[in-house]
Amino acid sequence: MYTIYILYCTLISVGGFMNVDLGVPYETILKKAIEKGYAGNQTEVIRQALLNYERMIEEEEVKLVNKGVEMEMQDIKEGKSKTKSITAIKKKYNL
Repeated sequence: MYTIYILYCTLISVGGFMNVDLGVPYETILKKAIEKGYAGNQTEVIRQALLNYERMIEEEEVKLVNKGVEMEMQDIKEGKSKTKSITAIKKKYNL
């Protein structure tokens, strides 16, 4: 996928624009994406790749949170973690 290759780019800020030096193998990937009609130009390919990468990171974060919740719920079911009712917590903190 194109997003992984973007990570290895060298980014140089030039007057509000970014000059990206990808190197030959990555430029070939850009050209293929354009030739196959996935994007109209190199900028579109890079934008799509970055958006996809961001989505991938967010999905991974959600998976990690869900896994943590599953583990916590399992500990509660097995009696490894103590729980308190909302009423007990409100009472304790005078809410």
